[in-house]
Amino acid sequence: MYQFTKGVAAMCDEGVSTLVLEPDEHAPAEARRFVAERFAGWGVTDDHTGRLIVSELVTNALLHGEGPIVLRVFQDERDGLPTIEVRDGGDGRPVVQPENHAAISGRGLQMVAGLARDWGTRPLVEGGKLAWAQCGI
Repeated sequence: MYQFTKGVAAMCDEGVSTLVLEPDEHAPAEARRFVAERFAGWGVTDDHTGRLIVSELVTNALLHGEGPIVLRVFQDERDGLPTIEVRDGGDGRPVVQPENHAAISGRGLQMVAGLARDWGTRPLVEGGKLAWAQCGI
C-alpha cells in the first residue's frame, strides 16, 4: 500500500475510510458503493454528487493510471465537507480537455470541476499521482 503524504494526512481526522481497488472494470461501481455507504454513515442523504465525482476520478485512474487504485474518503477537519481522494501509480497527470461537443469522451474532469467545491491533482513523492475533490454539500 502507498504511503500518504504528510500534507494530506494533516488535513483529515481519524475518520478516514480507505478502499484499495483492483484496476478493473468493477472499480468505478465499487467506489460508488463505498462513497454512498460512507456518506450515509455521516448522515448525508444526497450522495449523488459524491458518487459522480468518485466514478470519474476512479475511471481516470483505471484508464490512465497504473497499479491498484487507492480511494480515501473523509470529512475535512476544517469545514466538515466530504473529501474524496483517488491515487494510482501512473506518472501521467490528469488534464482538463477543451470543450468539444463532437467528442465521445474527455468530459470527466470538466464535470468534476463543475460539481466539486474544490478539486485538484498532484504528483506523489513516491511516484504516481493523487486526484482529490471536495464535495460542497
